[in-house]
Amino acid sequence: MATTTPVSSTDISTILANAGQSIISGATNSTLDVNTLVTTLVNAKTAGQLQALQTRQTNDNTQLSAIGQLKGALSALQTALTGLSDGTALGSLAATASGTGIATTIKSGSGAVAGSYSVNVTQLATANKLSSAGVTSADTISAGSLSITFGSNPAFNVNVAAGASLSDIASSINSASGNAGVTASVITGSDGQHLVMQSNLTGAANTISITGTGVNSKLTSGYTTVTPAADAKLTIDGTPVSSASNNVSGALTGVTLALSQAAVGTTQTITLSQDTAAATTAINNFATAYTNFVNTAKSLSSYDSTAKTAGPLLGDAMLNTIRNTLATTLSSGVTTGGTTYALGSIGINVDSTGAMSVDTAALTTALKSNSSAVTAIFNQTNGIAQALNANINSYTQTSGLIDQRTNAINADLKSVQGQATQLQSYSDQLTKQYNAQFTALNTLMATMANNTRYLTQLFGGQNSAGAMANNK
Repeated sequence: MATTTPVSSTDISTILANAGQSIISGATNSTLDVNTLVTTLVNAKTAGQLQALQTRQTNDNTQLSAIGQLKGALSALQTALTGLSDGTALGSLAATASGTGIATTIKSGSGAVAGSYSVNVTQLATANKLSSAGVTSADTISAGSLSITFGSNPAFNVNVAAGASLSDIASSINSASGNAGVTASVITGSDGQHLVMQSNLTGAANTISITGTGVNSKLTSGYTTVTPAADAKLTIDGTPVSSASNNVSGALTGVTLALSQAAVGTTQTITLSQDTAAATTAINNFATAYTNFVNTAKSLSSYDSTAKTAGPLLGDAMLNTIRNTLATTLSSGVTTGGTTYALGSIGINVDSTGAMSVDTAALTTALKSNSSAVTAIFNQTNGIAQALNANINSYTQTSGLIDQRTNAINADLKSVQGQATQLQSYSDQLTKQYNAQFTALNTLMATMANNTRYLTQLFGGQNSAGAMANNK
Protein backbone atom coordinates (compact mmCIF):
# COMPACT_ATOMS: atom_id res chain seq x y z
CA MET A 1 0.00 0.00 0.00
CA ALA A 2 1.60 3.26 -1.12
CA THR A 3 2.30 6.03 1.42
CA THR A 4 0.77 9.46 0.78
CA THR A 5 1.51 12.62 2.74
CA PRO A 6 -1.78 14.24 3.90
CA VAL A 7 -2.52 17.74 2.56
CA SER A 8 -3.85 20.39 4.97
CA SER A 9 -6.62 22.88 4.18
CA THR A 10 -4.01 25.66 4.29
CA ASP A 11 -1.93 23.86 1.64
CA ILE A 12 -5.00 23.47 -0.57
CA SER A 13 -5.92 27.16 -0.23
CA THR A 14 -2.40 28.18 -1.19
CA ILE A 15 -2.36 25.90 -4.22
CA LEU A 16 -5.77 27.11 -5.40
CA ALA A 17 -4.65 30.74 -4.97
CA ASN A 18 -1.57 30.01 -7.05
CA ALA A 19 -3.77 28.32 -9.64
CA GLY A 20 -6.02 31.36 -9.71
CA GLN A 21 -3.02 33.63 -10.17
CA SER A 22 -1.89 31.41 -13.02
CA ILE A 23 -5.30 31.79 -14.65
CA ILE A 24 -5.15 35.57 -14.25
CA SER A 25 -1.60 35.54 -15.57
CA GLY A 26 -2.72 33.45 -18.52
CA ALA A 27 -3.38 36.63 -20.34
CA THR A 28 0.32 37.36 -20.11
CA ASN A 29 1.16 33.97 -21.63
CA SER A 30 1.82 32.15 -18.31
CA THR A 31 1.26 28.35 -18.18
CA LEU A 32 -0.69 26.49 -15.53
CA ASP A 33 1.19 23.59 -13.70
CA VAL A 34 -1.62 21.05 -14.22
CA ASN A 35 0.27 17.98 -12.87
CA THR A 36 1.14 19.55 -9.51
CA LEU A 37 -2.36 20.95 -9.03
CA VAL A 38 -4.07 17.66 -9.93
CA THR A 39 -1.79 15.57 -7.69
CA THR A 40 -2.36 17.89 -4.74
CA LEU A 41 -6.13 17.97 -5.15
CA VAL A 42 -6.33 14.15 -5.46
CA ASN A 43 -4.18 13.72 -2.37
CA ALA A 44 -6.40 16.14 -0.50
CA LYS A 45 -9.41 13.94 -1.19
CA THR A 46 -7.77 10.53 -0.54
CA ALA A 47 -4.86 10.97 1.87
CA GLY A 48 -6.99 10.83 5.01
CA GLN A 49 -8.66 7.57 3.99
CA LEU A 50 -5.34 6.09 2.89
CA GLN A 51 -3.70 7.00 6.19
CA ALA A 52 -6.53 5.32 8.09
CA LEU A 53 -6.13 2.14 6.03
CA GLN A 54 -2.37 2.14 6.54
CA THR A 55 -2.86 2.51 10.29
CA ARG A 56 -5.26 -0.44 10.33
CA GLN A 57 -2.83 -2.54 8.31
CA THR A 58 0.07 -1.71 10.66
CA ASN A 59 -2.02 -2.47 13.75
CA ASP A 60 -3.21 -5.78 12.29
CA ASN A 61 0.32 -6.91 11.42
CA THR A 62 1.59 -5.85 14.83
CA GLN A 63 -1.14 -7.89 16.52
CA LEU A 64 -0.41 -10.93 14.34
CA SER A 65 3.24 -10.75 15.37
CA ALA A 66 2.28 -10.40 19.03
CA ILE A 67 -0.12 -13.35 18.83
CA GLY A 68 2.64 -15.39 17.20
CA GLN A 69 4.92 -14.63 20.18
CA LEU A 70 2.16 -15.60 22.61
CA LYS A 71 1.48 -18.85 20.78
CA GLY A 72 5.20 -19.62 20.72
CA ALA A 73 5.44 -19.17 24.50
CA LEU A 74 2.42 -21.46 25.00
CA SER A 75 3.89 -24.11 22.69
CA ALA A 76 7.19 -24.01 24.59
CA LEU A 77 5.30 -24.44 27.86
CA GLN A 78 3.37 -27.37 26.41
CA THR A 79 6.63 -29.02 25.33
CA ALA A 80 8.07 -28.59 28.84
CA LEU A 81 4.95 -30.26 30.27
CA THR A 82 5.26 -33.41 28.13
CA GLY A 83 7.31 -35.54 30.50
CA LEU A 84 5.17 -34.47 33.44
CA SER A 85 1.84 -35.06 31.71
CA ASP A 86 2.65 -38.50 30.27
CA GLY A 87 4.41 -39.72 33.43
CA THR A 88 7.79 -40.42 31.85
CA ALA A 89 9.63 -37.75 33.85
CA LEU A 90 8.45 -39.03 37.22
CA GLY A 91 8.25 -42.70 36.25
CA SER A 92 11.82 -42.98 35.02
CA LEU A 93 14.26 -45.02 37.08
CA ALA A 94 17.97 -44.69 37.73
CA ALA A 95 20.19 -47.72 38.36
CA THR A 96 23.29 -47.79 40.53
CA ALA A 97 25.79 -50.53 41.35
CA SER A 98 27.39 -50.89 44.76
CA GLY A 99 30.80 -51.75 43.30
CA THR A 100 32.85 -51.28 40.12
CA GLY A 101 32.88 -53.12 36.83
CA ILE A 102 29.12 -53.03 36.19
CA ALA A 103 27.62 -50.10 34.29
CA THR A 104 23.84 -49.94 34.14
CA THR A 105 21.48 -48.52 31.54
CA ILE A 106 17.70 -48.39 31.80
CA LYS A 107 15.67 -48.17 28.62
CA SER A 108 12.75 -45.75 28.89
CA GLY A 109 9.36 -47.47 28.80
CA SER A 110 10.95 -50.90 29.03
CA GLY A 111 9.03 -52.05 32.09
CA ALA A 112 11.93 -51.84 34.55
CA VAL A 113 10.76 -52.14 38.15
CA ALA A 114 12.22 -50.40 41.17
CA GLY A 115 14.06 -52.71 43.55
CA SER A 116 17.44 -54.11 44.59
CA TYR A 117 19.11 -57.07 42.95
CA SER A 118 22.20 -59.07 43.91
CA VAL A 119 24.52 -59.69 40.94
CA ASN A 120 27.50 -62.07 41.05
CA VAL A 121 29.80 -62.17 38.00
CA THR A 122 32.02 -65.22 37.58
CA GLN A 123 33.13 -64.92 33.94
CA LEU A 124 33.24 -62.42 31.11
CA ALA A 125 32.27 -63.19 27.53
CA THR A 126 35.33 -63.51 25.29
CA ALA A 127 36.00 -63.61 21.55
CA ASN A 128 37.73 -66.63 20.05
CA LYS A 129 41.32 -65.98 18.90
CA LEU A 130 43.53 -68.53 17.13
CA SER A 131 47.23 -68.37 16.17
CA SER A 132 49.10 -70.49 13.65
CA ALA A 133 52.55 -71.94 14.24
CA GLY A 134 55.46 -69.68 13.34
CA VAL A 135 56.17 -69.50 9.62
CA THR A 136 59.81 -68.83 8.71
CA SER A 137 61.61 -68.08 5.47
CA ALA A 138 62.38 -71.79 5.19
CA ASP A 139 58.69 -72.61 4.94
CA THR A 140 57.22 -72.75 1.44
CA ILE A 141 53.81 -71.24 0.69
CA SER A 142 52.34 -73.16 -2.20
CA ALA A 143 49.17 -72.51 -4.18
CA GLY A 144 46.05 -73.71 -2.42
CA SER A 145 43.04 -72.53 -0.41
CA LEU A 146 41.87 -72.01 3.16
CA SER A 147 38.34 -72.86 4.32
CA ILE A 148 37.25 -70.85 7.38
CA THR A 149 34.13 -71.43 9.44
CA PHE A 150 32.80 -68.80 11.85
CA GLY A 151 30.11 -69.90 14.30
CA SER A 152 27.03 -71.26 12.54
CA ASN A 153 27.76 -69.31 9.35
CA PRO A 154 28.63 -71.15 6.11
CA ALA A 155 32.36 -71.65 5.52
CA PHE A 156 34.05 -69.17 3.21
CA ASN A 157 37.08 -69.94 1.05
CA VAL A 158 40.25 -67.94 0.46
CA ASN A 159 42.55 -68.75 -2.46
CA VAL A 160 46.29 -68.52 -1.77
CA ALA A 161 48.85 -67.97 -4.55
CA ALA A 162 52.21 -69.69 -4.50
CA GLY A 163 54.79 -67.62 -2.64
CA ALA A 164 52.15 -65.38 -1.02
CA SER A 165 53.17 -63.61 2.19
CA LEU A 166 51.18 -63.97 5.43
CA SER A 167 50.17 -60.34 5.08
CA ASP A 168 48.70 -61.14 1.63
CA ILE A 169 46.79 -64.06 3.12
CA ALA A 170 45.48 -61.96 6.04
CA SER A 171 44.31 -59.26 3.62
CA SER A 172 42.53 -61.86 1.47
CA ILE A 173 40.73 -63.26 4.54
CA ASN A 174 39.57 -59.81 5.69
CA SER A 175 38.15 -58.90 2.26
CA ALA A 176 36.73 -62.33 1.41
CA SER A 177 33.14 -62.60 0.29
CA GLY A 178 31.13 -64.45 2.90
CA ASN A 179 33.37 -63.45 5.82
CA ALA A 180 30.77 -63.02 8.55
CA GLY A 181 33.02 -61.82 11.33
CA VAL A 182 36.67 -62.91 11.29
CA THR A 183 39.59 -60.50 11.36
CA ALA A 184 43.03 -61.76 10.38
CA SER A 185 46.37 -60.20 11.29
CA VAL A 186 50.07 -61.11 11.42
CA ILE A 187 52.30 -61.19 14.50
CA THR A 188 56.04 -61.58 14.02
CA GLY A 189 57.85 -63.37 16.81
CA SER A 190 61.27 -64.92 17.40
CA ASP A 191 59.97 -68.19 15.95
CA GLY A 192 58.62 -66.61 12.77
CA GLN A 193 55.37 -65.03 11.60
CA HIS A 194 52.00 -66.16 13.00
CA LEU A 195 48.67 -65.83 11.18
CA VAL A 196 46.20 -64.75 13.86
CA MET A 197 42.45 -64.92 13.41
CA GLN A 198 39.98 -63.37 15.85
CA SER A 199 36.22 -63.43 16.09
CA ASN A 200 34.56 -60.04 15.91
CA LEU A 201 31.89 -61.27 18.33
CA THR A 202 32.16 -62.65 21.83
CA GLY A 203 30.31 -65.77 22.93
CA ALA A 204 30.79 -69.53 23.06
CA ALA A 205 28.94 -70.06 19.78
CA ASN A 206 31.21 -67.77 17.79
CA THR A 207 34.14 -70.13 17.31
CA ILE A 208 36.59 -70.16 14.40
CA SER A 209 37.88 -73.27 12.62
CA ILE A 210 40.36 -73.47 9.68
CA THR A 211 41.08 -76.22 7.18
CA GLY A 212 42.73 -76.11 3.79
CA THR A 213 44.50 -77.72 0.90
CA GLY A 214 48.01 -76.97 -0.30
CA VAL A 215 49.34 -73.68 1.12
CA ASN A 216 51.39 -74.91 4.12
CA SER A 217 50.53 -77.31 6.92
CA LYS A 218 51.23 -74.62 9.52
CA LEU A 219 48.35 -72.59 8.04
CA THR A 220 45.80 -75.40 7.64
CA SER A 221 46.05 -77.17 10.98
CA GLY A 222 47.64 -77.03 14.38
CA TYR A 223 46.28 -73.62 15.42
CA THR A 224 46.73 -72.66 19.07
CA THR A 225 43.77 -71.19 20.97
CA VAL A 226 44.90 -67.84 22.34
CA THR A 227 41.47 -66.95 23.71
CA PRO A 228 38.56 -69.37 23.88
CA ALA A 229 35.06 -68.42 22.75
CA ALA A 230 33.09 -68.04 25.99
CA ASP A 231 29.83 -66.62 27.33
CA ALA A 232 29.56 -64.28 30.29
CA LYS A 233 28.47 -66.11 33.45
CA LEU A 234 26.65 -64.44 36.32
CA THR A 235 23.76 -64.84 38.72
CA ILE A 236 20.99 -62.34 39.49
CA ASP A 237 19.44 -63.01 42.89
CA GLY A 238 20.82 -66.53 42.62
CA THR A 239 19.37 -67.19 39.15
CA PRO A 240 22.12 -68.27 36.69
CA VAL A 241 22.47 -66.11 33.57
CA SER A 242 24.57 -66.76 30.50
CA SER A 243 25.19 -64.10 27.84
CA ALA A 244 27.17 -64.16 24.60
CA SER A 245 27.85 -60.45 25.14
CA ASN A 246 29.24 -58.54 28.09
CA ASN A 247 26.33 -56.16 27.60
CA VAL A 248 23.77 -58.33 29.32
CA SER A 249 20.21 -57.39 28.39
CA GLY A 250 16.95 -59.25 28.89
CA ALA A 251 17.98 -60.89 32.13
CA LEU A 252 16.82 -58.00 34.33
CA THR A 253 13.74 -56.44 32.71
CA GLY A 254 14.47 -53.09 31.08
CA VAL A 255 18.08 -52.98 32.31
CA THR A 256 21.33 -53.57 30.46
CA LEU A 257 24.36 -54.57 32.55
CA ALA A 258 27.69 -53.70 30.93
CA LEU A 259 30.31 -56.00 32.49
CA SER A 260 34.05 -55.40 32.67
CA GLN A 261 36.94 -57.29 34.26
CA ALA A 262 36.61 -55.43 37.58
CA ALA A 263 33.25 -57.12 38.18
CA VAL A 264 34.56 -60.71 37.90
CA GLY A 265 34.56 -62.51 41.24
CA THR A 266 32.42 -59.88 42.96
CA THR A 267 28.88 -59.78 44.26
CA GLN A 268 27.26 -56.37 43.91
CA THR A 269 23.87 -54.83 44.60
CA ILE A 270 22.13 -53.17 41.67
CA THR A 271 19.52 -50.69 42.89
CA LEU A 272 16.73 -49.34 40.67
CA SER A 273 15.01 -46.29 42.14
CA GLN A 274 13.19 -43.17 41.02
CA ASP A 275 15.40 -40.93 38.90
CA THR A 276 15.08 -37.79 41.03
CA ALA A 277 17.52 -35.93 38.76
CA ALA A 278 15.24 -36.43 35.74
CA ALA A 279 12.19 -35.36 37.74
CA THR A 280 13.98 -32.27 39.08
CA THR A 281 15.09 -31.27 35.57
CA ALA A 282 11.57 -31.70 34.17
CA ILE A 283 9.99 -29.64 36.95
CA ASN A 284 12.59 -26.86 36.59
CA ASN A 285 12.01 -26.79 32.83
CA PHE A 286 8.28 -26.46 33.51
CA ALA A 287 8.88 -23.53 35.88
CA THR A 288 11.17 -21.79 33.38
CA ALA A 289 8.70 -22.23 30.50
CA TYR A 290 5.77 -20.98 32.57
CA THR A 291 7.72 -17.92 33.71
CA ASN A 292 8.69 -17.21 30.09
CA PHE A 293 5.01 -17.33 29.16
CA VAL A 294 4.15 -14.91 31.98
CA ASN A 295 6.91 -12.50 30.94
CA THR A 296 5.86 -12.68 27.29
CA ALA A 297 2.24 -11.94 28.18
CA LYS A 298 3.33 -9.07 30.42
CA SER A 299 5.51 -7.54 27.70
CA LEU A 300 2.74 -7.75 25.10
CA SER A 301 0.21 -6.08 27.39
CA SER A 302 2.43 -3.50 29.13
CA TYR A 303 2.17 0.31 29.11
CA ASP A 304 5.18 2.61 29.31
CA SER A 305 3.95 5.76 31.03
CA THR A 306 7.19 7.61 30.28
CA ALA A 307 7.25 6.92 26.57
CA LYS A 308 3.44 6.73 26.50
CA THR A 309 3.57 3.54 24.42
CA ALA A 310 1.35 0.50 24.85
CA GLY A 311 2.00 -3.15 24.13
CA PRO A 312 0.14 -4.53 21.11
CA LEU A 313 -2.17 -6.65 23.30
CA LEU A 314 -2.82 -4.17 26.12
CA GLY A 315 -6.32 -4.83 27.47
CA ASP A 316 -6.76 -7.70 25.01
CA ALA A 317 -9.58 -10.03 26.09
CA MET A 318 -8.01 -13.12 24.55
CA LEU A 319 -4.68 -12.61 26.31
CA ASN A 320 -6.40 -11.92 29.63
CA THR A 321 -8.50 -15.07 29.28
CA ILE A 322 -5.46 -17.25 28.61
CA ARG A 323 -3.37 -15.72 31.38
CA ASN A 324 -6.14 -15.87 34.00
CA THR A 325 -7.14 -19.43 33.12
CA LEU A 326 -3.60 -20.79 33.49
CA ALA A 327 -3.04 -18.86 36.72
CA THR A 328 -6.30 -20.18 38.18
CA THR A 329 -5.38 -23.75 37.19
CA LEU A 330 -2.09 -23.43 39.07
CA SER A 331 -3.54 -21.81 42.18
CA SER A 332 -6.34 -24.38 42.46
CA GLY A 333 -3.90 -27.25 43.04
CA VAL A 334 -4.88 -30.87 42.40
CA THR A 335 -7.61 -32.77 44.20
CA THR A 336 -7.32 -36.55 44.17
CA GLY A 337 -8.50 -39.18 46.61
CA GLY A 338 -10.31 -36.52 48.61
CA THR A 339 -7.09 -34.56 49.26
CA THR A 340 -6.07 -31.30 47.60
CA TYR A 341 -2.36 -30.85 46.93
CA ALA A 342 -0.87 -27.39 46.39
CA LEU A 343 2.21 -26.90 44.24
CA GLY A 344 3.93 -25.15 47.13
CA SER A 345 3.85 -28.37 49.14
CA ILE A 346 6.55 -29.82 46.89
CA GLY A 347 8.57 -26.64 46.43
CA ILE A 348 6.92 -25.13 43.32
CA ASN A 349 6.02 -21.50 44.04
CA VAL A 350 4.29 -18.72 42.07
CA ASP A 351 4.97 -15.14 43.20
CA SER A 352 2.79 -12.04 42.98
CA THR A 353 4.01 -11.29 39.45
CA GLY A 354 2.95 -14.73 38.24
CA ALA A 355 6.54 -15.99 37.84
CA MET A 356 7.20 -19.58 38.91
CA SER A 357 10.26 -20.75 40.83
CA VAL A 358 11.42 -24.03 42.36
CA ASP A 359 12.74 -24.45 45.89
CA THR A 360 15.36 -27.10 45.13
CA ALA A 361 15.75 -28.29 48.72
CA ALA A 362 11.98 -28.60 49.23
CA LEU A 363 11.54 -30.41 45.92
CA THR A 364 14.38 -32.84 46.68
CA THR A 365 12.82 -33.62 50.06
CA ALA A 366 9.43 -34.16 48.43
CA LEU A 367 10.85 -36.49 45.77
CA LYS A 368 12.61 -38.59 48.38
CA SER A 369 10.20 -38.47 51.32
CA ASN A 370 6.84 -37.35 49.97
CA SER A 371 6.70 -38.95 46.52
CA SER A 372 2.95 -39.55 46.93
CA ALA A 373 2.35 -35.77 46.86
CA VAL A 374 4.54 -35.37 43.75
CA THR A 375 2.73 -38.24 42.05
CA ALA A 376 -0.66 -36.77 42.96
CA ILE A 377 0.17 -33.30 41.66
CA PHE A 378 1.39 -34.71 38.36
CA ASN A 379 -1.02 -37.63 38.03
CA GLN A 380 -2.07 -38.52 34.49
CA THR A 381 -5.81 -38.06 35.10
CA ASN A 382 -6.31 -34.57 36.47
CA GLY A 383 -2.75 -33.57 37.39
CA ILE A 384 -1.51 -30.02 36.97
CA ALA A 385 0.40 -30.85 33.78
CA GLN A 386 -2.65 -32.57 32.30
CA ALA A 387 -4.87 -29.60 33.15
CA LEU A 388 -2.47 -27.01 31.73
CA ASN A 389 -1.95 -29.11 28.62
CA ALA A 390 -5.72 -29.27 28.06
CA ASN A 391 -6.00 -25.49 28.55
CA ILE A 392 -3.24 -24.78 26.07
CA ASN A 393 -4.70 -27.20 23.52
CA SER A 394 -8.00 -25.33 23.59
CA TYR A 395 -6.14 -22.13 22.71
CA THR A 396 -3.60 -23.35 20.14
CA GLN A 397 -5.48 -26.09 18.28
CA THR A 398 -7.09 -25.56 14.88
CA SER A 399 -10.24 -23.44 15.33
CA GLY A 400 -9.10 -22.70 18.90
CA LEU A 401 -9.19 -19.26 20.49
CA ILE A 402 -5.91 -18.10 18.95
CA ASP A 403 -6.82 -19.52 15.54
CA GLN A 404 -10.16 -17.68 15.58
CA ARG A 405 -8.47 -14.41 16.49
CA THR A 406 -5.79 -14.86 13.81
CA ASN A 407 -8.44 -15.58 11.18
CA ALA A 408 -10.36 -12.45 12.16
CA ILE A 409 -7.26 -10.26 11.82
CA ASN A 410 -6.36 -11.82 8.46
CA ALA A 411 -9.91 -11.17 7.30
CA ASP A 412 -9.54 -7.51 8.30
CA LEU A 413 -6.22 -7.30 6.43
CA LYS A 414 -7.97 -8.65 3.35
CA SER A 415 -10.71 -6.06 3.79
CA VAL A 416 -8.11 -3.28 4.14
CA GLN A 417 -6.42 -4.41 0.95
CA GLY A 418 -9.75 -4.40 -0.86
CA GLN A 419 -10.55 -0.88 0.34
CA ALA A 420 -7.08 0.27 -0.65
CA THR A 421 -7.66 -1.09 -4.14
CA GLN A 422 -10.98 0.76 -4.36
CA LEU A 423 -9.36 3.94 -3.07
CA GLN A 424 -6.65 3.66 -5.72
CA SER A 425 -9.31 3.25 -8.41
CA TYR A 426 -11.07 6.37 -7.08
CA SER A 427 -7.75 8.24 -7.04
CA ASP A 428 -7.07 7.23 -10.64
CA GLN A 429 -10.57 8.37 -11.63
CA LEU A 430 -10.11 11.75 -9.91
CA THR A 431 -6.71 12.20 -11.53
CA LYS A 432 -8.17 11.55 -14.97
CA GLN A 433 -11.10 13.89 -14.30
CA TYR A 434 -8.95 16.76 -12.95
CA ASN A 435 -6.40 16.36 -15.72
CA ALA A 436 -9.16 16.70 -18.31
CA GLN A 437 -10.66 19.77 -16.60
CA PHE A 438 -7.40 21.63 -16.04
CA THR A 439 -6.04 20.74 -19.46
CA ALA A 440 -9.21 22.21 -20.98
CA LEU A 441 -8.78 25.27 -18.76
CA ASN A 442 -5.17 25.66 -19.85
CA THR A 443 -6.27 25.41 -23.48
CA LEU A 444 -8.97 28.04 -22.88
CA MET A 445 -6.42 30.33 -21.23
CA ALA A 446 -4.12 30.01 -24.22
CA THR A 447 -7.02 30.82 -26.58
CA MET A 448 -7.97 33.85 -24.49
CA ALA A 449 -4.39 35.07 -24.55
CA ASN A 450 -4.29 34.77 -28.34
CA ASN A 451 -7.61 36.61 -28.67
CA THR A 452 -6.37 39.35 -26.35
CA ARG A 453 -3.26 39.88 -28.41
CA TYR A 454 -5.34 40.00 -31.63
CA LEU A 455 -7.79 42.54 -30.22
CA THR A 456 -4.96 44.66 -28.90
CA GLN A 457 -3.34 44.64 -32.30
CA LEU A 458 -6.69 45.56 -33.90
CA PHE A 459 -8.11 48.14 -31.49
CA GLY A 460 -5.15 49.07 -29.37
CA GLY A 461 -4.67 48.93 -25.67
CA GLN A 462 -3.78 51.26 -22.84
CA ASN A 463 -1.60 54.11 -24.16
CA SER A 464 -1.46 52.49 -27.59
CA ALA A 465 -3.39 52.57 -30.80
CA GLY A 466 -4.34 49.56 -32.87
CA ALA A 467 -4.65 49.16 -36.58
CA MET A 468 -8.29 50.26 -36.53
CA ALA A 469 -7.36 53.58 -34.90
CA ASN A 470 -5.61 54.71 -38.10
CA ASN A 471 -8.37 53.48 -40.38
CA LYS A 472 -10.48 56.55 -41.18
